[in-house]
Amino acid sequence: MYYVKNERNGQEIHDARVNLAVEYYLLNEVELDEPILLFYINDNSIIVGKNQNTFEEVNTDYVNEHDVTVVRRFSGGGAVYHDLGVLCFCFLTKDDGNSFRDFKKFTSPVIDGLHKMGVEGAELRGRNDLVIDDKKFSGNAMYSKNGRLTAHGTLMFDSEIEAVVGALRPKKHKLESKGIKSIRSRVTNIKPYLSDEYQYMNAKDFKEKLLLNIFDVDNISEVKEYKLTEEDWQKIDKFAEKYTANWDWNYGKSPKFDLERSERLSVGTVEVKMNVNRGIIEDLKIYGDFFGLGEISDVESKLIGKTYEEKSIRDTFEEIDINKYFGKVSVDELVQLFY
Repeated sequence: MYYVKNERNGQEIHDARVNLAVEYYLLNEVELDEPILLFYINDNSIIVGKNQNTFEEVNTDYVNEHDVTVVRRFSGGGAVYHDLGVLCFCFLTKDDGNSFRDFKKFTSPVIDGLHKMGVEGAELRGRNDLVIDDKKFSGNAMYSKNGRLTAHGTLMFDSEIEAVVGALRPKKHKLESKGIKSIRSRVTNIKPYLSDEYQYMNAKDFKEKLLLNIFDVDNISEVKEYKLTEEDWQKIDKFAEKYTANWDWNYGKSPKFDLERSERLSVGTVEVKMNVNRGIIEDLKIYGDFFGLGEISDVESKLIGKTYEEKSIRDTFEEIDINKYFGKVSVDELVQLFY
């Protein structure tokens, strides 16, 4: 496995727009003979899932007041808050056709590394969360394209939890589905659970120790590294300009709809917004924190122009590989949501 430092001219990058661009540049254009590991620490930012409605996931007043950067990623899942106390990790590898949604495969090295630092209670719980004492400290997501796969996640090492509470706007039924009343009661930092010998650490120290644990070496010089060149950085800049630093990509248009429905399904929250005129679906957008392989716009285009009746919607979903786009969900669940 290769390690990639997100450093340019010897300076570590903390801009989420750049770090997300590094991640997807490595996925799309750098194919090595072994998997790649990338770590980065972002300044105050919110990273929203590919299929989410940004305006409904973030507290806009808080974002503006506290100068929080908002970036949309290319993977599904829900919105997460980053600050200098959060370590982000990313594994990039060939897509073997069996690993998408296999979060255990990619989080196990991280969990094992935490166990070595005394965090014995760290474990994967549910679909994609890492928890300690039933409290979440990591959310994870995946993205696959052109035979390549990225599995990435966050590690709340010493984050400002009150900022997490202020910046995000979780759906009420998402909290209810997990049996909790608020974000504050659900999340925790890793640092209090570390062994005494590691309590001195800041996020950067934690990153370096976790790196050594994952590679199972004693010195950073023993870690195999791929170094980003200036040519790489020029391509990363172009990628950021087109996507992660582009307002249209991060927020997008949010047109008015006359029919809105949202439910917590087996694959996560799915929300549909439609304009129906004389019984015909004229416009439609699907949002959510589900993990899909295909472009959800393919599903939207199949439904636009159909009559807004149960049989028509059911027939359309039965013609689509819904597991590809939403995950393991039933036609009945989607029909009930839409109709």
